[in-house]
Amino acid sequence: MKQNVDAIDRRILAELQRDARMSIQDLSSRVGLSASPCARRVRNLEQSGLIRGYTVVIDEPLMGFPISVFVSVKLDHQIDDRLRSFELAVRKFPEVTDCWLMTGDRDYLLRIAVADLIEFEHFLTGKLTKVDGVASLESSIPIRRVKENSARLE
Repeated sequence: MKQNVDAIDRRILAELQRDARMSIQDLSSRVGLSASPCARRVRNLEQSGLIRGYTVVIDEPLMGFPISVFVSVKLDHQIDDRLRSFELAVRKFPEVTDCWLMTGDRDYLLRIAVADLIEFEHFLTGKLTKVDGVASLESSIPIRRVKENSARLE
């Protein structure tokens, strides 16, 4: 259910997306509020569930994983047990950073982060193709990221 978010809340969310570690004092000055009302708004956004938590954005290339590969997966059957077992298997693979159940010709879209194409080949042939129910895979390698946001605000 959509929450009522005004322009000040949107500015707070945008600033926190840029730097969630800033102090309430810095945040309040950036959004044009005094510290107490700003802190209250942040608390309300957290309690309402709009802010689900705080995280660290990790630079994957600096961690040794400069290659992303998107893999579309088609299962042999789209039944509850097959979907559930695939999702349980994928959650165990550290290479999989994102997994989405999809509409259309493919059942899942995965983002895989690896050190190089050799590691991707080992992941593909040694893990992903061995998951029960995987009927076919299609891989795409992105050239560069054009836009990155953690959430849509408008």
